[in-house]
Amino acid sequence: MRLTMHTDYALRMLMLLAVEPDQLHTIEEIARRYDISRNHLMKVTQTLAQTGFVDSLRGRGGGLRLNHPPEKINLGAVVRATEDNLALVECFDPTRNNCVLSGVCGLRGPFDEALRAFLAVLDRYTLADLVRNPVTLKGMRQLLADPGAQPLAAFSSREEAV
Repeated sequence: MRLTMHTDYALRMLMLLAVEPDQLHTIEEIARRYDISRNHLMKVTQTLAQTGFVDSLRGRGGGLRLNHPPEKINLGAVVRATEDNLALVECFDPTRNNCVLSGVCGLRGPFDEALRAFLAVLDRYTLADLVRNPVTLKGMRQLLADPGAQPLAAFSSREEAV
């Protein structure tokens, strides 16, 4: 299974908003910090605002912020909201299914089970789980402050992380 860039960018945006909750962030700033397409990020923002994950404040001094605490934002819900189609194989999509084996194929059951298991794992995590670790927080802040920075290596002790 492969998630779309739409979902990838949505998760990145949500992590930034969770790491820096006291700031309003603009699409331009987020696009620059992640070095991703502003136009694509606008579509992601629209999805996240429509589904209630982010609050978009318009006008001078406006920006984006989380609409709920990170502990209340479920990863499975984000993936379901941002993925257009979770059909792993053609037969999962009745409007596009042209497979001649659909009625007799044994793939549908295992793939359906795998998709349910994938989503069930994501349902056990929240946005807070992604940014809770001090090493993760320090690394994200460093990389987002300087997009050219190299990712942090694992710290040898907890004290170095904070």
